[in-house]
Amino acid sequence: EARGQREARGQREARRLDEGRTLNGPFAHDFRLDDFQVEAQKAVEDGFNVLVCAPTGSGKTVVGEMAVAAALGSGGRAFYTAPIKALSNQKYNDLRAVLGDESVGLLTGDHSLNGDAPVVVMTTEVLRNMVYSHSAALEGLRWVVLDEVHFLSDAYRGPVWEEVLIHTPAPVRFACLSATVSNSDQLGDWIEGLRGPTTTVVEHERPVELTSVMLVGDRHADRDHLVPLLVDGAPNPRGQRFDADRSAGRGSGGPAAKGAEGGGRRRFRTPRRLEVLDRLGAEDLLPAIYFIFSRAGCSEAASGALDSGIRLTTAEEAARVREILERHVDPLADEDLSVLEYPRFAEALERGIASHHAGMVPAFREAVEECFVEGLAKVVFATETLALGINMPARSVVIERLTKFTGDGHDTLTPGQFTQLTGRAGRRGIDEHGTAVVLWSPFIDFASVARLAASREFPLTSVFRPTYNMAVNLLDNYDPREARSVLSRSFAQFQADSAFAGERRRLEQRRRESASAEQALEAMPGVAVDEALEFVALARQEQRLRSERDRGRSAVEASLANLRPGDVLERDTPSGKKLVVVVSVAERRRSVRVDAVTPRAKPVRIDSREEAKPVQPCGTVQLPVPYAPKDGEFRSEAAARLRRVNTKRLRRPRRTTTDESMARWQAAREAFDAHDLADHERREEILATARELAKARHDIEVTERRLDRKGADLSKRFEAVTGVLREVGHLEGTDLTAQGRRLRRIYHESDLLVSLVIEAGILEGMDAAELAAMVSCVTHEHRGSDPPPPPRLPTALVREGFEEMRRIHRHLAGLEVAAGLPPTREPSAGFAVPAHTWTSGAGLEVSLDENLSGGDFVRNAKQLIDVLRQVADVTRGPTSAAAREACDLLRRDVVDTGVGPA
Repeated sequence: EARGQREARGQREARRLDEGRTLNGPFAHDFRLDDFQVEAQKAVEDGFNVLVCAPTGSGKTVVGEMAVAAALGSGGRAFYTAPIKALSNQKYNDLRAVLGDESVGLLTGDHSLNGDAPVVVMTTEVLRNMVYSHSAALEGLRWVVLDEVHFLSDAYRGPVWEEVLIHTPAPVRFACLSATVSNSDQLGDWIEGLRGPTTTVVEHERPVELTSVMLVGDRHADRDHLVPLLVDGAPNPRGQRFDADRSAGRGSGGPAAKGAEGGGRRRFRTPRRLEVLDRLGAEDLLPAIYFIFSRAGCSEAASGALDSGIRLTTAEEAARVREILERHVDPLADEDLSVLEYPRFAEALERGIASHHAGMVPAFREAVEECFVEGLAKVVFATETLALGINMPARSVVIERLTKFTGDGHDTLTPGQFTQLTGRAGRRGIDEHGTAVVLWSPFIDFASVARLAASREFPLTSVFRPTYNMAVNLLDNYDPREARSVLSRSFAQFQADSAFAGERRRLEQRRRESASAEQALEAMPGVAVDEALEFVALARQEQRLRSERDRGRSAVEASLANLRPGDVLERDTPSGKKLVVVVSVAERRRSVRVDAVTPRAKPVRIDSREEAKPVQPCGTVQLPVPYAPKDGEFRSEAAARLRRVNTKRLRRPRRTTTDESMARWQAAREAFDAHDLADHERREEILATARELAKARHDIEVTERRLDRKGADLSKRFEAVTGVLREVGHLEGTDLTAQGRRLRRIYHESDLLVSLVIEAGILEGMDAAELAAMVSCVTHEHRGSDPPPPPRLPTALVREGFEEMRRIHRHLAGLEVAAGLPPTREPSAGFAVPAHTWTSGAGLEVSLDENLSGGDFVRNAKQLIDVLRQVADVTRGPTSAAAREACDLLRRDVVDTGVGPA
């Protein structure tokens, strides 16, 4: 069957070569266009916007080149945008190779090269800033290529895509390039309503066939198992045998420790990394990208492979690697290379082994990328950032684990994430097919992995929300009514409106059902509607208590089942007792599960199967309305209300226990039997009709609340944001103050905090190094689940400034919580000393500390430069001069090599 599929694919490819169209002009190729590319080409030629959704490696970039060629052909300009600087740098080099150095520019925030060129590559944020500032660079702009437009659903950066599409001048056309999403038609309809005629082109077929397999270690066999995940599109039945001992523990000492074969250990295991490499080599599956969702894990894997003595390159390949390496690291000083452990990195790469992650300096990452593209790096241990569009296809892709740490816990990969990672497998024109290898794990069953590989559901959901910077820019360009109208043009509102139609149909249906049930009850002699609803409520209570009694629920189960949303519990933790507030209670067949949040909105799960003793509340708080326990903002507000609880005044309401369950049921039964309708001759008909009415009324209430919330989400958020801006003096009514006008040009996650720090005069009187240290407290983000260490600050002036910054943040966060907004991220001093040391002229060895890799140092320095440049632009006098000086002092040596990604 697989051979037949390959033959059919080959026949289609032959027809494409014989019958397809070529791409003319500066981007002429020696291959024929695929059908989807031909369709996109016609749209571009007709002057339509175009949205292309296609798998990784299918040739979406060709459509972007068509748009660039169309702009140049009409005597206009083209902008090519990408979500991250690494992609911008790569596309800049690609376009320069075709159009020449003078025709292509680069704008990424930390690099500005030939910005007046007819074709400019930039990050999407740079274009957004141009649009808001009405930049003269927009004159003559004909086409914008939005690459990786599925980033629109990225929680932090996604709104930028929508801002660009909403605000870019009307004559500009867009070529939007996206990975495959299941609601591409909806996205295309939104773009058409916003920008005019739009052609949506969808390609589902990969250019290179992909086979997904699982590699399973076996202690009872000489060879590990390499098993296809899917057979005829369904989970491979052979996979069931590998799940038999998933729950078995290691060692001996009880039934749980016995594997499927009755031994003391599991039979099946996760293959070791070196074993995986050996198997990939034996199966001719190199070169490979080996995904490990940890920077430390990637570095350890590369180091382990090097220490094992593996060599995957020939002498000629190793010599070529040395040439590439020397070119990339030539700008770096020898002492910096020593600090970065370059000799060991170079030895591994010469052997065909490398890691690739954000903790590496750009020169090292770029050398790895070039070596991989040339087929010199045979295995690259990489984090998921490598799947974000960088052109590095491989013969195979390995996914070590299907879960990754998110900061709050471990989440399983979504189908979209899985497809993005495996999309790197298979090099077009080189490989007949690509292979995605998933390693067996005891924590996820075979069928779940197979369903992940087979899924084609990748919906794109807008995360558009008004920010402080967005609000002041809207109010600067529109009157308040028009500003709200602009918000209504977002994809978020479009999706909400699309959902309205179905919700309203369901609402009308439930209203008809409710009216019908009311009429049926009123037609029965001696029955009033309210009386019938009261009767059915008693019946429901009696049934619930009877079920609880019959199940013989334990005291722990009963105590959890009796909890109500809003109850406050006291939990024991390693650091002492901690309060949590209950947000939902779910009764399952064999357990009761309670979800709660801490005062910092951290999720807490309480399961009756894991509790040792009954749980009793120590108080209650009023939860937000509407009740939405799964919503992040609802949970944040619940946590904020818990923080405001006076612990000394917590009351301890008494809850019943399982010993009283019989008495409670008997009382409920007596109340039911004593009701006036209990002896009615049509009692069962009354109960059935009243149940229908109660259910319909409940559904109506829930649906109306949902519709109200959907319709008002963006408007309420905008009102909350502008309310905070008024509180801190950035707005007077709807007019921008001087502070508000300054905020228009501050583009950062903590934009308002930066503006308030400037307004407070904290930066005044600081020299360049102190200013860099101070501003770094806004740009640096503490990572990891552990609390940040005590702040280390270089001078007394910076220490005083940091304390004032924290005071300002506490005030701002309080206003945000009161307004129902997520609080601005807390300042972090984790990069203050390195920033001060480097800006003062010290070398890399002195500037790095034990918690900071070379790549982290460069990335933090470039983020700091970006915000310092903004500070310089929005301040005057010595502060502006010091900020510009700090930018110049930071941008040297390892921070300023090439056009590397930040």
